[in-house]
Amino acid sequence: MKIHKFVFGVLFTISLIALTACSSSPTPELPTKTIAPAAAETPEPEKKVVVGFTLQNLNNPFFVALSKGATAGAILHNADVITVNADGDLAKQTEQIKEFIKKKVSVILVNAVDSEGIAGAVSEARAAGIPVIAVDVEAQGGVNTVVTSDNYLAGKLAGEYVAKRLQGKGNVVVIDGPPVSAVTERITGFKDAIHSTPGIKIVANKNGYGSREETIKVMELLLRDKGIGAIDAVFATNDPSGVGANIAVEQAGRDKHVFIVGVDGAPDAVKALMEKKSFAATSAQYPFEMIKLAMDEGFKVLKGDKIEPLIKIPVDLITQDNVETYKGW
Repeated sequence: MKIHKFVFGVLFTISLIALTACSSSPTPELPTKTIAPAAAETPEPEKKVVVGFTLQNLNNPFFVALSKGATAGAILHNADVITVNADGDLAKQTEQIKEFIKKKVSVILVNAVDSEGIAGAVSEARAAGIPVIAVDVEAQGGVNTVVTSDNYLAGKLAGEYVAKRLQGKGNVVVIDGPPVSAVTERITGFKDAIHSTPGIKIVANKNGYGSREETIKVMELLLRDKGIGAIDAVFATNDPSGVGANIAVEQAGRDKHVFIVGVDGAPDAVKALMEKKSFAATSAQYPFEMIKLAMDEGFKVLKGDKIEPLIKIPVDLITQDNVETYKGW
C-alpha cells in the first residue's frame, strides 16, 4: 500500500513538472500572411470629341467649302466630324439635330435652313448639354455663338457699287433667298446703300431660293415682261443666284444693258468676272476661315472658356478690275 502511494506521488510530481514546463515555454509565432498591393487601375481612354455639322445644302459651292473646311478643322483638333446635308428642308435638319443628340456628339455646328424655324431643335440640344454653334447664318433657340460673315457690309458694298456705276439713276432687281439672317442682312445693307440715291429704284424683288436654276427662271420672266431700259442692274443675295441671273441676261441678249452683282466670291462668280461681261462684282466671303473659327469656338466652350455671342468676318468687294488679285477659295 505504501508502494502504491509512493508511485502515485512520483507520477503526480512528474505531471506537475511537465505541465509547468509546457506553460512556461514561449508561444510559437503564427505565420504572417503577406497581402500583395492592389494593382493600379488602368485609366479609361479619353473619349474622342465628335462634332455634328448640318448644312443647308451641298448644291452651293460655298457650303461645299464649309464642309471641306469642317473636315480639316476636325483633324486639327484631333476630333471626328459627322457632316450631313439638310437639302434645304427644315424638317430634315431638325431630325438631323435630334439624331446628333441621340448619338451624344460633343458639339453641334448648324448652318440653318431657317433661322427661326430651327429654334426648337437647338433648344433640345442645349437642354441635353451640347454646345451649338451657328455657322454663316443666325439660329434661334439659344446657340452659344454665331460665326458669320459681315452680311450687312456685303450688301452695303454691293449697293455702293451699283449706285456708283449707275451714276445715281437706274432700275434694280433684287433676287431674294431663303429665310435666313444672312439674306435679310444683305438686303438691308444694299437698300441702306442706295437709300440716299433717290434716282435708283427697286422695280422687282423676287425669290431665287439661292439657286442658279430657279433664278434663271425668275430672270427669264422678268426680262420678258420688262423691256430694254426697264432693268439696269441685278443684286443677287448669293453667287449661284447671281450666276443664274447672268445666264438669263446673256441668253436674252441683254448683257450690254444689265449688270449683275452677287455675294460669295465663289469660283463660278470669279470665272464670270474674268469674262468681263455682265457679271460685274461680288462681295467675297471666306468660308474656310469661318468654319475654322466656328470649330475653335466649339472647343472653347468644351473647355469652359467664355466666348463672344457673335463673331463677324469682314468681306471684300471683288470686281472685274481686281479679280486677278483675289485668291478665292
